[in-house]
Amino acid sequence: MTGWRLLLTRPAAENAALSTALAAAGVFSSSLPLLEIEALAPTPEQRALLADLGRYNALIVVSKPAARLGLELIQQVWPQPPAGQCWFSVGAGTAQLLDAYLTPHGLAACYPASGDDSEALLALPQLRQALAGAAPRVLILRGEGGRELLAETLRERGVMVDYLQLYRRVLPSYPADALLQRVRGEQLNALLVSSAQGLEHLCQLAGDAWPELARLPLLVPSPRVAELARAAGARQPIDCRGVHAAAVLTALGASPAPTL
Repeated sequence: MTGWRLLLTRPAAENAALSTALAAAGVFSSSLPLLEIEALAPTPEQRALLADLGRYNALIVVSKPAARLGLELIQQVWPQPPAGQCWFSVGAGTAQLLDAYLTPHGLAACYPASGDDSEALLALPQLRQALAGAAPRVLILRGEGGRELLAETLRERGVMVDYLQLYRRVLPSYPADALLQRVRGEQLNALLVSSAQGLEHLCQLAGDAWPELARLPLLVPSPRVAELARAAGARQPIDCRGVHAAAVLTALGASPAPTL
């Protein structure tokens, strides 16, 4: 696996944690965050949703930033979670943040054992069970946009879905040639994005260099993002079913490292 040289494009803190795990397995990585989290100011609509938090059968938290920012607001109104409510997250890292709030009250967030994506979460028996009653309601904590498949599928199942939007993801400012120069200068042979928006920012920053970069293997978190990557021209999308260290290392171990 040591032949792999990855460009990591997640937010800086998540890149740092992933880079440490990859280095322990002998994988070189370079950090160029293409997603920067910008918290949204609380609105009257948000406050109304939080005041009525107890009416939801389940809360779904789609990311670590949503967990951090959401819990800051929730705990101001609900020192302890509403009774009988189920909490779900897309991945284990997000669940760990939620459990700091839930565990003292005998609760725990539920998340898919394999696959950090909406499809895996929707397949959870625990989610179906939580929403099996009459007129079920779900609140999804997220950033602006994203995870539309999750809401659409739940609505098709007869679930009322509301959003608590907590942040936006912006592309940090870089020189126009920063991406290509990083890949060439450090002889990187693969790219990693963590979401559809991360892919969008990758293509945006690449600009005219995208056809060259699109030839490199592109590690993505889900089948849906793999399809988007192919549509954008990526030649070798690799679906890791998540972008946590174990998922990335498993995907790398299943393929030989490319030579430049």
